[in-house]
Amino acid sequence: MSEQWTWSYAGPDGAEVTAEPATATAFPTQSDAESWLGEVWRELAGAGVATVTLLRDGEVVYGPMGLEPADPP
Repeated sequence: MSEQWTWSYAGPDGAEVTAEPATATAFPTQSDAESWLGEVWRELAGAGVATVTLLRDGEVVYGPMGLEPADPP
């Protein structure tokens, strides 16, 4: 059985949120999941997502990780 990598999303209050794009998207590798997030994080933030958590087969790998852009140095 292959692993499934998914993201969970939370709003500013820490409550789980449903957000587009692709809330139910599963990825075959961690790299694929992270690459996808790198492409859509602004859309997620615009949809009200404040933090994301990476899951492997439903178990937390890391997170929550904020989607706010880093302040310039």
